Formats: sequence, structure tokens, C-alpha cells
Amino acid sequence: MSERKGRLQEDIKREISDILTKLVKDPRLGFLSITDVELSKDLSHAKVFFSVYGDEEQQISTAEGLQRAKGFVRSELGKRIRVRHIPELHFLYDPSIEHGARINQILKELNPNGEGTS
Repeated sequence: MSERKGRLQEDIKREISDILTKLVKDPRLGFLSITDVELSKDLSHAKVFFSVYGDEEQQISTAEGLQRAKGFVRSELGKRIRVRHIPELHFLYDPSIEHGARINQILKELNPNGEGTS
């Protein structure tokens, strides 16, 4: 991956997080975290991975809220990032944080006294 593309992905991630936190007033977007952004080779599409604290219903609700806010987020991104074309945004659920929490829970159940851990 080129340095420019990596930097652009980080900029997009940071700006989308900021826009969603400060400007989007949708109650469905509760405990939301943007975990990663992947740009296509031609920079025309961006997969925006998100994680949300909550159950499956909360995940679905958050995905719907993000879908509704997509146009607004993209237009705000255009005001903040200097590129010729703002990529089309595709929000995708990222289960990695939930997966990590489940592994931690299993480890605690296997070793309830916490012995042998650092």
C-alpha cells in the first residue's frame, strides 16, 4: 500500500469519527467506534468498518443510522479532506472487538482466580 493511500485512510477514519461524534444527531448511533477504513485501488470506494457496544438489535439499529447519515458524512468529508473525488462510503460491521471480549470472558471462566496471569 502506498504511503499516500495509508495516510488518506487514516485521515478518513479520523474525520468520519469526528463527524459522527460531533455533527450527526441520530440516537441510533450510540456507543459507536470506527475501527478501520479500506480504500479501493482507484480511491473511489471506502469500506468503513465500525464496532458498536450492544446486542444484535443495537448493531442493526446503528447500521441503519449510518446508512441514513452516509450522504451527510460524505459531504462533510468533502469539506475536510482535499482529494479530487470523495470516495463512496460503505459501512460494514466489524466483529473483532466483540470477538476479543468473548475470548477474554472464556479465559476468565477457565481461570476464575486469576492465578498464573500477569
